[in-house]
Amino acid sequence: MSTRAAAPTRREQILSEAARLFAARGFHGVGVDEIGAAVGISGPGLYRHFAGKDAMLAELLVGISERLLTGGRHRVAEAAGDPEGVLASLIDGHIDFALDDRALITLHDRELDRLREADRKLVRQLQRQYVELWVEVVRELHPQVGEAEVRVAVHAVFGLLNSTPHLAALGREATESLLRRLAHGAFGALSG
Repeated sequence: MSTRAAAPTRREQILSEAARLFAARGFHGVGVDEIGAAVGISGPGLYRHFAGKDAMLAELLVGISERLLTGGRHRVAEAAGDPEGVLASLIDGHIDFALDDRALITLHDRELDRLREADRKLVRQLQRQYVELWVEVVRELHPQVGEAEVRVAVHAVFGLLNSTPHLAALGREATESLLRRLAHGAFGALSG
């Protein structure tokens, strides 16, 4: 049995390059010809895969929100009954996202307002559900702390973890370790 990941589809390649280019130069600073050239097809060839740049942006931002929520739910289910284990797993999963998908963090920060209203609302809805996973776990670990304070702590940890596009390179292992310690420390401060 092979453990190699399947090669990305052409659609996945297009999305990956679009995310990279949009993050580097902004949504309006990139044309379909540039995205096509980055994956070895003509700009107009992209229209066989996407209706346009707006559709790519929507799929990127809705898609990552869906993946974070689905992954978070899976992690909660896997470690059910062990709130410390659930929190550790959520932190690890978000660190993986933050280190592996830096372009999507930048893209979200800069371009969310460019989505159609329905897509923007969907992203926000998915994000709220993801936040609630974290809030429930942290409240279980810190029942003496009010919900509002826990919610602020969760958002603060997201801010910390999502700062990865702006971090100097320490190497992946060192960065993972540092982010993990900082996130756990932030939640530990709720007890103080």
